[in-house]
Amino acid sequence: MLAASALLVTAGCSSGAGGPSAPSADASPSRTAAQTSPAAEATPPAKGTVEVVRTVAEGLDTPWGLAPLPEGGLLVASRDAGTITRVDTGTGRKTELGEVPGVSAAGEGGLLGLALSPDYASDRMVYAYVTSASDNRVLRMIYDPARPAGDQLGAPDTVFKGIPKGMIHNGGRIAFGPDRLLYVGTGETGDRGLAQDKKSLGGKILRLTPEGDPAPGNPFPDSAVYSYGHRNVQGLAWDSRQRLFASEFGQDTWDELNAIEPGADYGWPTAEGSSGDARFRDPIAQWHTDDASPSGVAYAQGSIWTAGLKGQRLWRVPLKGTAASADPQAFLKGEYGRLRTVVAAGGDRLWVTTSNTDGRGDPKKGDDRILELKVS
Repeated sequence: MLAASALLVTAGCSSGAGGPSAPSADASPSRTAAQTSPAAEATPPAKGTVEVVRTVAEGLDTPWGLAPLPEGGLLVASRDAGTITRVDTGTGRKTELGEVPGVSAAGEGGLLGLALSPDYASDRMVYAYVTSASDNRVLRMIYDPARPAGDQLGAPDTVFKGIPKGMIHNGGRIAFGPDRLLYVGTGETGDRGLAQDKKSLGGKILRLTPEGDPAPGNPFPDSAVYSYGHRNVQGLAWDSRQRLFASEFGQDTWDELNAIEPGADYGWPTAEGSSGDARFRDPIAQWHTDDASPSGVAYAQGSIWTAGLKGQRLWRVPLKGTAASADPQAFLKGEYGRLRTVVAAGGDRLWVTTSNTDGRGDPKKGDDRILELKVS
């Protein structure tokens, strides 16, 4: 019997458009028979564990995007202040890099997701998803730590623009995939029809080159759209077999964790949660909206981990191929308030940010903070 607070569902369709699995500029990291063979993969136990190792940093203002630096430290985006801050993960010391110009922070918009260039070691480029006065867009800036604090960001270059904006449902998560291409989660801004309109950039997952062009091999010719029928995508992560998973806010009934296939329709606004309708992909896990509001996701120890905002907890979804192998398991329920972002920190560690200063939480002393977790 499935728990009332977290229902598991199997994928609604087993086939889909897809290319070779090897990461390259002209191929999608989609599923193949070899990749999805359960016998070829170790299935994690149904029940896992979470240990809060320490609080890494405190006193953060509306943290949203989080990007681990290869040289050590974390970059954190402040949604409302429009600033990027480097956190020393050893001492918790915070150094402001600078303010990103042109950020229009209102409602759920502002300075949102962060991602490092796949060539960061040589180009020092930081990508950011930003709500401007007219739209949501992706910028990139050079980060120069040799410059004085507060002046370490170069002038931003607009990589991609024209994503619809609103007071709600701005999406905002960006991540470079194993194919070195940029994936962008967007929202439908409350205009439900945008999710099914393949010509609109709202309610989609987009796939771009680092320069902002539609990626070669995308499912729709000359289009950045990779998947559609989404309400508000705020989490993107790949497993060890380069398969993409995304979290999605529901309306009133079901939040979702989806296994993403190129060109697939995830059903919104016709379907919320599992519908069994062959036209749509059903989620691999779903939650009542009071229990999740899933934002960031990460992959570690054979499971997808997703941070819950309204649910104020961290969810673990163990995987078997691109399906869940057991009921979702909740941790940290109500202990730290709203959880926004979760990022793999290597091995059995995760970084998790709280989101209690975003206008919908109940800030306590020290909020907002970054936690280091040990998971299994």
